Amino acid sequence: MKAFFKKIGNKAGGSVQIVLVGGLTGLFAGVVVTLYNLLASMTEEFASGYYGFFRDNPAFVPLLFLALALGSVVIGGILKFMPLIRGSGIPQTEGATRGLIHYKWWQVLPATFAASLFTIFMGLSAGSEGPSLTIGGACGYGTSDLLKRNAMVRRYQITGGACAGLAVAFNAPLTGMAFAFEEAHKRFTPEVFICAFSSVIVAVLTRNLLRPLMGFSVDAVFFTFGFAVDPADFTFYLYVLFASLVCSLVAVGFYFLLFFSKRMFRKITFWKGIGKMLVPFLAAGAFGLITVHAVGGGHAFIASLGSGAEGLERVFSSPLWATLLIVVVLKIIATALNVGAGVPCGIFIPMLAVGAGLGGLLNLVCVQAGMNPAYADALIMICMSVFFTTVVKAPITGIVMVVELTWNFTFLLPAILGVATGYIIGFLFRTEPLYDKLLDDILEERNEGEVKRRLTVRLRVLAGSIAAGRTVRDVLWPAGARITELEHNGKTIAPDGNSDLREGDILTVVGETADEEDYLGILKTTVGELVEKTEE
Repeated sequence: MKAFFKKIGNKAGGSVQIVLVGGLTGLFAGVVVTLYNLLASMTEEFASGYYGFFRDNPAFVPLLFLALALGSVVIGGILKFMPLIRGSGIPQTEGATRGLIHYKWWQVLPATFAASLFTIFMGLSAGSEGPSLTIGGACGYGTSDLLKRNAMVRRYQITGGACAGLAVAFNAPLTGMAFAFEEAHKRFTPEVFICAFSSVIVAVLTRNLLRPLMGFSVDAVFFTFGFAVDPADFTFYLYVLFASLVCSLVAVGFYFLLFFSKRMFRKITFWKGIGKMLVPFLAAGAFGLITVHAVGGGHAFIASLGSGAEGLERVFSSPLWATLLIVVVLKIIATALNVGAGVPCGIFIPMLAVGAGLGGLLNLVCVQAGMNPAYADALIMICMSVFFTTVVKAPITGIVMVVELTWNFTFLLPAILGVATGYIIGFLFRTEPLYDKLLDDILEERNEGEVKRRLTVRLRVLAGSIAAGRTVRDVLWPAGARITELEHNGKTIAPDGNSDLREGDILTVVGETADEEDYLGILKTTVGELVEKTEE
């Protein structure tokens, strides 16, 4: 098997190898993530049911909080041994795709699978999409390791697996692929496209084959929404602009609240830090007793806002605007607590739920101001994408996602207007992409006390290598590596992203690394022959 992949990889510059290994990654991720999402859905439904029991039988409420306290100790203990699974796992997976983080996939995969399901079971505001992406990335890591692929192919397969995990969770292949370019690598290269394409297609086909066999449908995630947007009705764009401004301002406040929460939780050292888990777990219990919509990620809440749904379950028989406001506030607080404490749960769908709730509130305002009620569903979807984009800074993913979640393109232009507004507001307030900022925090903690060496390496480009025949920007270099000189036919130039790399060229690469063996291994796999190494 290994010889086979090596042979075809050499013949096609590695592209065929990436396709085949990517297909295996997609199959692995498709099976595991499909199973995970089905279990997560059933677990969330069960949690909503038993919280309803406690609301109807207040005498048993102390037992609920006792169970939550014990659950917080369990999760806190797991995180002491597996700190890498804190949070949704998306920042860690992005770090792995960029070569910044290494982990043991056979530990991270089951730990993320079990811990995130446990938090959903306990009734936290926890989604399954972030962990799905992490699990998919671990599947890609595992596939490359089991096939004994090199570090370069491993990074591609982590990317493909992560995209596949997100695509399976949402049944949205384009969203998964957009994530690869916009979030994981923040650039487009042929190899990134190939690995994302092959993994996502196989994973989604696997999902859509398995679900009917298990008795589940293959539908759009939010099929309760219907759209009748008239592209010639320009007044709707004014309502979209207004709603997007309000939504993005709330998203900016939410962004700063998340990092304020992280700073506050760093000060909690009770029981060697395990005690900090008590706060989000006990808060989840209180919020779950207030409303069922505080339990789980928010799929049911978002679906209930669609015109095709039976309606939103009210909080203590309150009016619709009050119920929406309560749910939005509780979701914001719960998500901030989860991020601050590092609870291993997804915040992807809770963010969308906050955006949808804001959309529902703004619908009430806009309809009173004269907006056609038929546009209400479209405005909710647009507010979801605006909130997501403002916080995550991934506009293309935000636009593609809401279209795929509803299987409807009629509100595409208003969605682009809304997302652009949210992105600009985030830029004006100087917010950084959420997952990049969280990754920076993780790296700062992990690298504390770590000794890095500065290396200057000269390498010769060999025929058949990944770099040969490509431009500098089309090559996936090791993290932190900079190409400072390029020697071609006896002439030395300072290269840029458009510089062509040809057989026989000599590259000078400067960078810092704490893992010299891995760093040099990636460079030699990418370029070819090591000519000289200097350590500073």
